[in-house]
Amino acid sequence: MTEPDIKKGLAGVVVDYTAVSKVNPETNSLLYRGYPVQELAATQPFEAVAYLLWHGELPTDVQLAQLRATERAYRHLPADVRAAIDLVPIDAHPMDEVRTAVSLIGARDLAGTGSVLDVSGSEEENLARSVRLFAMLPAIVAYGQRRRRGLQPVAPRDDLDYAANFLWMTFDETADDVVVDAFNRSMILYAEHSFNASTFTARVVTSTLSDLYSAVVAAIGALKGPLHGGANEAVLHIFDEIGTAENVGPWLDQALAEKRKIMGFGHRVYKRGDSRVPTMKAALDTLVEHYDRPDVAALYDTLESEFVSRKGIYPNLDYPSGPAYNLIGFDTLTFTPLFVAARVTGWTAHIMEQLASNALIRPLSEYNGPDERHIEGYVPDAAHQATADREEEAAG
Repeated sequence: MTEPDIKKGLAGVVVDYTAVSKVNPETNSLLYRGYPVQELAATQPFEAVAYLLWHGELPTDVQLAQLRATERAYRHLPADVRAAIDLVPIDAHPMDEVRTAVSLIGARDLAGTGSVLDVSGSEEENLARSVRLFAMLPAIVAYGQRRRRGLQPVAPRDDLDYAANFLWMTFDETADDVVVDAFNRSMILYAEHSFNASTFTARVVTSTLSDLYSAVVAAIGALKGPLHGGANEAVLHIFDEIGTAENVGPWLDQALAEKRKIMGFGHRVYKRGDSRVPTMKAALDTLVEHYDRPDVAALYDTLESEFVSRKGIYPNLDYPSGPAYNLIGFDTLTFTPLFVAARVTGWTAHIMEQLASNALIRPLSEYNGPDERHIEGYVPDAAHQATADREEEAAG
């Protein structure tokens, strides 16, 4: 019997086409709809990149103004969604708050649909749902951090763009331009990355013709794992463990001896280093200078240099983003919810793409359990016996 060619983790398996993004092997660049992400991060507001992911082209000035007007209209967190977040235990992970809030938003929006057969929605409906989630997630994430600090929520401001308003609702102060720019770049870099674990999860759920909100909730669950979205949190825990640049060598000696996985390094797709890292590292450098924290740069550079020299494995996006978010003032537990707020644009672009040319995603597995066996004394009823007889006759 020929052994099946099993690809654990679906490594190397191509399951479908996508026009949303790709990693260009010739340039090692991540492309959103053909545009290198580093160019988008250097030149575009996050709202324009969201439009690009959803529509395939960058917006005109009029189209961007229309999107911004719609996004600003949905920034306020509904009272019942805030009440639902308040029901989540204060010491639960904030991803539980985000998952709960998105689930309730979906239930409110789909109320009265009437039948499970009608929930997948038209392209127009799903685009509107995508914009609403895009607009509300900053309020969800900001409120989560503020309530854990015992602070009241901050109302959004219509005079600020997406990134600046996000920071305003989180910290109750107008952020400096250098901070807004660094944060905007991080959101663009996290917005999309082809068939990663959470995006594929969203597409699997969508392939059943479930609704967009259910697919996003499922994606949030996938992103919560430390091998995916939780890695940026883990980087800060590592920094906290090490303390200073002088401690990197002894810490790394022990970590490698214990065969610990060093989060923030390595990537299944990139073999020559994550193409997003230089852009995020440059943003981190501006924050280090802005906040006068050369100790952060020293620790970052020393750990990177030591690990690359010993293992030949390069940083991924989570490595510079973790300390960048920490300098801005985000709690470590908030890092993965920030990832959600960015990646919801990519998720929803893929959800709409999946629906446009849908096939139920249902892979096979190779069974390696016990051979067929039976319960002692069991006597099949007449219907089961007739079925067995027919199958035996057909096989014979």
